[in-house]
Amino acid sequence: MSRPIPIIDADSHLAEAPDLWTSRMSSAKWGDAIPHLEFDERLGMERWVVGGRKLTSVANWATAGWHEHPPAHPPSIELADQGAFYGPARLERMDEYGVYAQVIYPNLLNFSHHAFLAVSNEFALDAVRAYNDYLVDFASVAPERFIILCTLPFWDIDASIAELERCADLGFRGVLFISKPYKLGMPMLGNDHWAPIFARLNEMGWPMNFHTGFAEFSDDEFRAMLSRHNDRRDYAKLSALTYLANAEAIAEVCMTGLCEKYPNVDFVTVESGFGWVPSFVESMDWQWLNSGARKAFPDMAMPSEYFRRQVYGMFWFETEALKRQIDLFPDNLMFETDYPHPTSLSPGPASSAELPSVTAEKFMQGVPEELARKILWGNAARVYKVKEPAHT
Repeated sequence: MSRPIPIIDADSHLAEAPDLWTSRMSSAKWGDAIPHLEFDERLGMERWVVGGRKLTSVANWATAGWHEHPPAHPPSIELADQGAFYGPARLERMDEYGVYAQVIYPNLLNFSHHAFLAVSNEFALDAVRAYNDYLVDFASVAPERFIILCTLPFWDIDASIAELERCADLGFRGVLFISKPYKLGMPMLGNDHWAPIFARLNEMGWPMNFHTGFAEFSDDEFRAMLSRHNDRRDYAKLSALTYLANAEAIAEVCMTGLCEKYPNVDFVTVESGFGWVPSFVESMDWQWLNSGARKAFPDMAMPSEYFRRQVYGMFWFETEALKRQIDLFPDNLMFETDYPHPTSLSPGPASSAELPSVTAEKFMQGVPEELARKILWGNAARVYKVKEPAHT
């Protein structure tokens, strides 16, 4: 190669530190409702408690390097990979993995929105602000290497715009947003209800990121999911099915006029794989033509055109279809590790993964350098406005 290719990991997770909310939310205002840890004697581990609801254990999503297969996980922070929780340790792990920069997504706030909103909308808003402040602190050790996205209080349009403005000058590079708001009784994304948020993002040039599973579960659904994880067959099946969950978001942005109205907003589907995407894009075009939508909306482009222009996805384990994906969508494909989740590219006794740098090199064998640079670096660097380092 003419020069080394720095790798951007387009999806990694931050396991929330125990004092994230207790040190940033008013105890006088919220008391024991504030997210905190309590020891569960039956399970022998600390669990997050939000508004009196017992949720997942503190290291449930921090399984990188762990010696047992999921759903088993470290029983404490001390036994977990410290890079899952803390900035300096994360940088050490990134260097070991051969990753220059990472896009950071939450865990508890990602999968347990129902618990925050069950207390009150105001409580959830305070929790979101505290999390965004925590991200700034976390990234401060290397802001050029951590790509942070602000979470929005999507249930309140005015509060979302206010949080966008607050975060605009704090180093954020996009937003994490709900892809299925109807599951919480709100309009679908194509509805004009969301227009103020899209319009502001369009002015800012910020991407909207849809992480699979974000704010999708009700309390009952979440409990059922956790109980079914006790069977590794169910765990594997549910994990595989989650990769298809963002198809709805892709259809929504490509087929409701969102891309047409907001051409400066990129839409990113996260932790959902890419192998199924070419077939789905082809399906959108087919249905668009054969439902008469093209005649009914002659000013709109084909869904595939919007996808190629404004929609991005990523891969981390797929091999069989990868070369064809690169041929079809070289400008829309990015690389991720999903660190430190159970399915991540995190080598260990209970993982078949190799180091991300080794995996990327194997995947890119035989791929022209220009294309490899797009996929491992260029596409994500363009979306998140990352400057290439002088040295890697």
